[in-house]
Amino acid sequence: METAATILHADLDAFYASVEQLLDPSLRGKPIAVGGGVVLAASYEAKAFGVSSGMSGFRARELCPHLIFVGGHFGDYQRLGDAVIDVLNDFTPLVERISIDEAFADVAGCTHLFGSPAEIARAIRRRVRSELGLPISIGVARTKHLAKIASQVAKPDGLLIVDPGTELSFLHDLPVELMWGVGPVTKERLSVIGVRTIGQLANTPGWSLEPLIGPAASEKLTALAWNRDPRQIRTQRRARSAGAQSALGRKPAAERVVVPTLRHLADRVASRLRAKSRPGRTVTVRVRFADLRSITRSTTLDAPIASTVTLAEIAEELVRKALAHHPDEKTISLLAISVSQLEQRVDLQLELPLTLDDAKRRPGSKQGVARWLADRAVDAIRDRFGWEAVGYGSVALEASRSVPDAFRELAEKDL
Repeated sequence: METAATILHADLDAFYASVEQLLDPSLRGKPIAVGGGVVLAASYEAKAFGVSSGMSGFRARELCPHLIFVGGHFGDYQRLGDAVIDVLNDFTPLVERISIDEAFADVAGCTHLFGSPAEIARAIRRRVRSELGLPISIGVARTKHLAKIASQVAKPDGLLIVDPGTELSFLHDLPVELMWGVGPVTKERLSVIGVRTIGQLANTPGWSLEPLIGPAASEKLTALAWNRDPRQIRTQRRARSAGAQSALGRKPAAERVVVPTLRHLADRVASRLRAKSRPGRTVTVRVRFADLRSITRSTTLDAPIASTVTLAEIAEELVRKALAHHPDEKTISLLAISVSQLEQRVDLQLELPLTLDDAKRRPGSKQGVARWLADRAVDAIRDRFGWEAVGYGSVALEASRSVPDAFRELAEKDL
């Protein structure tokens, strides 16, 4: 078993906002937010007022009246995010990128070239600052989970090395929400039984946790609370699902909000599935209410799909059923669609004409082939003239959305 702290988690600080301040020096030191109707990212100066990602622009301005909104330079985000990965690759080939602005790296095999893991982390931070002009925080630990937590504690613009001999003493005093997999809902459920720190979670028996968060999450979080994390760096990650979400602020749980949002999300997800020839069988939707509670609904199909219209229809049905079971919830703050059980399929398999209720949703049926041809035509036009050149019905005609498509594309490059 590896006993040295050789895993780095590198995380660019307030990345989108930091890039905007880099591109326009007059914004440095000022509270800024990327976005408009919805805050996509906030600078540390804005975060000090309580502004956060996913917040409505109206609420953000209430908290910080002198907040400066900027539209976003998405090409620069991609360029600089890629440049940081290039810096990591200069030190080790074992780099696992998990988003546009963060990655893991294992430096166990290159210490003879570049020094100790701490020295390598310092060198990376110096290069990112001097060559790219961006702040970056790095955590160094023996496991991926602990390295990620260390980078969060190190923020902003810091470095934290967790010695193997001090892992649990460091970990157990930290708030439980720093753990991977503990969001607002799980945090609230754990607080019901007085669990607010990672140490308290580690020492809570499973029979107390399982009724609150389920057996699988209980087992996983308990292991992580004791720093049991055997996951290795994966340099080639194959996506097991494709998804997209839309933060809505506070909107009524009405068809006029739900339908256009789901159709736009289905368009984004399905186009990615087609681009990689990876249709999927399981469709899942998530609805988050105003109090941040979320519900999910899913269905598994007989045949894998990658049709925009089909995915949208299925998602709409799932969301309608979910809202019908929660009639008292009148406000939603987020909608999400994901497709899993992905398959590798290049060709379209035709089916015999059958009278089935779901015939139009089966890819090989007459109706399914018609949808496939329409999708491919849309894809071809977009490939040549850009995403905004053509769209689907009301989705293409609706007013400009608060979350730009370019921002979504950055988050959807992993498939």
